[in-house]
Amino acid sequence: MAAMDENSNAVVQGLARYINCLGEDNRNVRRNALINIKKETVERTPPLDIPVLQAVFTELLKPLLKSFFDPVEKCRELSLDLVFSYLKCVQNPEDYLSYTIPILVQRLGQQEIVETAEEIRAQLLELLTFLVEKSGEKFGIYTDDCVKILQRTINDPFPEVKKESCKCASLLPVSCPRHFYMQSESLVKPLLMSITHQHSRVRITVVETIGTVLKCSNGKAVEDVIPHLAQRLFDQTPGVRKAVTQIVGDWLLDLPDRYSYHHKLIPLLLTSLSDDQKDIVELAEGLWHDIGLKYERENENDLKDKLDFQRPCPSHYPQGVDRPNIGCRELVHRHLSKILPGLVRDLGDWVVETRVKCASLLYWLLINAEEYTTQHIEPLLNGLYKACLDEEPRVVTDVQRSAQLVGYFVKPEIWKKILLTGLQQSLSYGVVMTMAAIVRGTPKTALLPHQVDLINALINPDVSHTIEAKMHTQMLNFCQSMLTLMGADIKEISQQMFNLMLTVIALTQSSDVVGQANICLEQLATAQNLTGKVQLFENHTKPLLDSFGDGINMWTNYSIERQIFDALLIEAGPVVGRHLDDIIPIIVTNLQPEKDTELRLKFFSLLSRLVLAAPTTLDSEKKFADFATIVVRDMILPNCVWKAGRTAGAIRTTAVSCFWALLQSGILTKEKMEPVVESAMTQLISLIEDDNKSTRLVACRVMTRTFDLMGTSLGQDRLHNMYPELLKRLDDSSDEIRMTTTRTLLAYFDCFEGGYDVSLYRAHLEAIYRGLLVHLDDPESKIQEAVLEVLKKAAELAPHMIIQEVESVKHKHRHTKYCDELIQFAQSFSSQKVNGH
Repeated sequence: MAAMDENSNAVVQGLARYINCLGEDNRNVRRNALINIKKETVERTPPLDIPVLQAVFTELLKPLLKSFFDPVEKCRELSLDLVFSYLKCVQNPEDYLSYTIPILVQRLGQQEIVETAEEIRAQLLELLTFLVEKSGEKFGIYTDDCVKILQRTINDPFPEVKKESCKCASLLPVSCPRHFYMQSESLVKPLLMSITHQHSRVRITVVETIGTVLKCSNGKAVEDVIPHLAQRLFDQTPGVRKAVTQIVGDWLLDLPDRYSYHHKLIPLLLTSLSDDQKDIVELAEGLWHDIGLKYERENENDLKDKLDFQRPCPSHYPQGVDRPNIGCRELVHRHLSKILPGLVRDLGDWVVETRVKCASLLYWLLINAEEYTTQHIEPLLNGLYKACLDEEPRVVTDVQRSAQLVGYFVKPEIWKKILLTGLQQSLSYGVVMTMAAIVRGTPKTALLPHQVDLINALINPDVSHTIEAKMHTQMLNFCQSMLTLMGADIKEISQQMFNLMLTVIALTQSSDVVGQANICLEQLATAQNLTGKVQLFENHTKPLLDSFGDGINMWTNYSIERQIFDALLIEAGPVVGRHLDDIIPIIVTNLQPEKDTELRLKFFSLLSRLVLAAPTTLDSEKKFADFATIVVRDMILPNCVWKAGRTAGAIRTTAVSCFWALLQSGILTKEKMEPVVESAMTQLISLIEDDNKSTRLVACRVMTRTFDLMGTSLGQDRLHNMYPELLKRLDDSSDEIRMTTTRTLLAYFDCFEGGYDVSLYRAHLEAIYRGLLVHLDDPESKIQEAVLEVLKKAAELAPHMIIQEVESVKHKHRHTKYCDELIQFAQSFSSQKVNGH
């Protein structure tokens, strides 16, 4: 012992000069003194014995601590390094707490930062952390001072200082839990101020520190901390989210007052089950499983019956999901009433990421709630309706997953009533989307008695007669859900499904929706083992037509039933030809002249479309010819009567165009035309003088085809009454119409009988020839040539008369070559007649 004292005294005496130099004004002298002290003690070779070094440190401590206040940064750094080195070597560092802690408080724990160097502040905190760790319970009396320091340094601008402060704060409850218990809440506020630091490593450290600090507290600050932790679940750094998941799980396992905060902590942990990082999901799953098991152990008496008589996993259970244990399910059962209202409210939050997290959390809550979902079905469904309207696809996807779970866990008679009420009140596509998702999760046998009520609710005109595109899509999604689930049992509601799909096709403006509806129709046929859409339409067209009833008399252009009828005839294809007895009267009724103009335009458009495709629609059964006369007499001709107005003109154009389509189809034969030809010719004579160019043009074409069709069956007197109007058309403002009129005249002359009485009808022939000869001088050469052909055809009736007429006017014509050609033709034809050819 005496030898040790002698050695230490010798070392101290050797250091006396350097110790005195620590008080010099010259900074270099102070710095060199500290360097020499380090060489003579810590870095000495051979090293000093620990007892000797401890004795030397006792003498050096006070002067070295004074150097902590040296104005020169290097001197403060050297003195701090020396003290730290000595404390690491001595056997009982806690013996020096009374000297070091006050100094640390002065340097770090003041209202304003005293130590200006960031690196030295970090070293001072490392020293403090070392003392906390090595001193253990003996540090307890200095807990207040330590907390005072940490309250300042946790919010230090330097990230390394923050991290070291958090490390020290995490060690305090381990070293002196009894003293720290009452001081722990003092660190919560500064920690929360740093939880959003820009450095992710700092955020992770702060979160971990909060977890440790509050686990050793009275728990009162937990409620203040939870909102901040919830925000960290949105952090872009996976490490931060993982730290939150870990501490929330630890709290649910070990927090002394955790039962008071179950309803606030459970949502945070379950949210991590939907994280996009696999390791975070696995961590959350493991923690949640352990929490459930621990809850079972702690509440064994209350859960005894459920544990002893566990029901097996339901046969109808979501695929790919491991059923939570009884403890997990019981925890959610007991707290769902506190969690769900706020969660449903946050599904409508203005922040997208909040809605996304809430939607994913709802899914996991329902997985754990199972049949207990029934107790909260009404507010849950109301929340789902609104969330389905979200513009964010991720929200809608998760909400539909949650709605599907309702089908798994809640009986249809319960959710059906609430859904149908919601649909009636809101008429929202969100309700239909929810219904479709629930149907996908419902057992087939359970849904079977309720499918009629569901489809009837959708086919209700208040719901189905909407022009909203998203509603159309969701109605088809519902149909697909029903088809997928029910299979062959869909036959009971096949007619209603068919009607609903036709309604969507009739009202949608989207080709994609029409395509989806046709796919549904194919699926509906397949589910019933029908040969295809044609057989499906055959089974359902007649009932759909009958459902219109007397309402066809009141249809307008905007009537939904009229649009459905339109879609039915377009989509039905060859089935149309099998139901003409029902279809034709409906079209006749709505093409009466007193009907709305726009309505008649729509029906004519439909009729023209069907007539042009007659072999595969109206005439698929070769029966449309039986109705051809009705089409002309009761549909077309009444709408060709002249009325003033632009809209009335459009009707005449559409009607005569339909007449033209009918003639082109070949269905309107001579026999079918005979009963109406007189009325038809009367209207056509009127139409070729119409103000509308298109009407005049098509009327000329129809007249041409009618002449070709009827031939010589038209009376001579009737023919003679027509030529004045036809000759007028050669003066039409449109060259196209004039050319068409020449073709009409060619067909017109073909209608005259072979034994034409020239002497009797001489006046008519002179008028015709003179009217035609004028146009041989037309400015347009193509008109001249066409008229020449007409005159040649007319010359066949009376060649000698045409020669006389040409000779009498030949000198007036500029194009005498046409006159000569015509005379030559007439002479040739006359000689042929004489020779009996």
